[in-house]
Order: sequence, then structure tokens, then C-alpha cells
Amino acid sequence: MDRSRALASVEWLATATGTHSVDAWVTLGSGWGPLTSPWPAPQWTVDLGEVPGFTKPVAEGHLGSLSLFALEGVAVLVSSGRTHLYEGLGVRPVVHGVRTAAALGASMVVLTNANGSLRPDFEIGQPVIIRDHINATGVSPIEGAHFVDLTDAWSPRLRAIAHTLDPTLAEGVYCQLRGPHYNTAAEADWLRRVGGDLVGMSTIPEAIAAREAGMEVFGLSTVTAIEGSSEVIDPSEVVAAAERTASGLGGLIADLLVRGAGEKSQVNL
Repeated sequence: MDRSRALASVEWLATATGTHSVDAWVTLGSGWGPLTSPWPAPQWTVDLGEVPGFTKPVAEGHLGSLSLFALEGVAVLVSSGRTHLYEGLGVRPVVHGVRTAAALGASMVVLTNANGSLRPDFEIGQPVIIRDHINATGVSPIEGAHFVDLTDAWSPRLRAIAHTLDPTLAEGVYCQLRGPHYNTAAEADWLRRVGGDLVGMSTIPEAIAAREAGMEVFGLSTVTAIEGSSEVIDPSEVVAAAERTASGLGGLIADLLVRGAGEKSQVNL
């Protein structure tokens, strides 16, 4: 793990904001900015580009801010946007936020994104819990002979909490291709045949880095396109669809973080 970059970010945040520890990290993917609109005002917000080690997002629908929220005593660091593999900067900037959160003591990670559905029964705008993943990028953030078990990569405990909060939430297997081009119909068919339900261009390296650091991971992905349809995928519509869904999920994610932190503290007593 590349800890030196994360520690430099931690030192900067401690000096600039007074933040020395957090409980959870949240990445807001394409169009997910409205998620925090019902939350209390953040304790502070900075431009991601100002924090050493972070790269300001360039994709549409990624606002590029880092904020600290207090949710019933749970300190949540939220990145509104992410760096993608397709930007050509390597995998380290992609997972830097998660590693910074780990260095600040975070034990939970919530990762959000937009996807193309490989299943015709999923609908545009539908949020889907990530149950498992298929990494079709050929890239891992883990370097060297450091073997991390991903059997339970997507926390069964956090998924169970989410289902108690909203029993209607579906689950699916999320696949990541490198992008930035959208996949072909043949690629979508291949992923469907090997067990995929959703496809996108982000998230899996962050989940792997979080598990390497021993954090629990929860993923929520919004369907913004149906693979195999005749509709041309419009990046702006992808963002708009995710925004419409994210605006109604702020309460669920807040409750998940509060309950997740509370149950974990009781177990550790």
C-alpha cells in the first residue's frame, strides 16, 4: 500500500481543517452529488485539487469537492467525484481517497456510481446494491505479494442493514471495464454470460483498496442505461438519471452509516 501519499493528505487535512480522524468515507459517482442535500451542512468543504495527493475529477457529473459531515456523531468524509482509470494517471490516484480515509481511521466505505444494466428487468433510475463484482480491467491497486481475500468484498452486514431500511432494493454483480468508451453489444453479452448484472467504468479498484485496508465496503449503483437497447448512450442523460435517483437516497445512506457505525461499536465492546 502506498501510505506516504495518504499520510501527506492526512497531515494537510489536520492542518487546514483540524480533522484528525473520521469514521467513514463516501465516494459520490457520476450524478450522485445531490445525495448529501438532506444532510446537515458540512463542517467544512475544500476543493479536491487543493489537497495533496488528490486529483480533481474531470468527468461530467463529478463536482470535485471534499467535505466532512457529522451524522449523529459519525464523522463522514465525502468525495463528490472520483478519478478514473481511463484518465491515464495510473491506479494510485484512483484509490487515494480510500487510502486517505483508512489512514484517518475510517472503518466503512460507501461507493456509488452509474451503470448500464445487463438485465432487462432493471429500470432506468433504479438503485441496485452491489453484491459482488467482476474486475474486467486487468488492474489491481495492490502491489507486490500481498494477497487480499475478496470473498466478502461487499459487506454482508452493511447490505443487510440496507435491506432493513429499504426491502425493495435489488442486488447485482457489478462489472468494470476500463473505458472511457462505452462497451460494445458483444462485450455486454460476454459480461452477462459470465454472471454480470451491471457494467460501468469505476469503483472496483476502490473496493479492493478498502478491503486491503480492512474496511467494510457498501456499494450502490444507479441504472442509467439498458445494455442491448437501441438507444444511444448520452453521457449527460447518464448524469441526469443518476441525479434524479441520488436526490432521494440521502436519508437511506445517512441511516446506513449511523446504524453501521453503531452496530460495529456494540460488537467491539
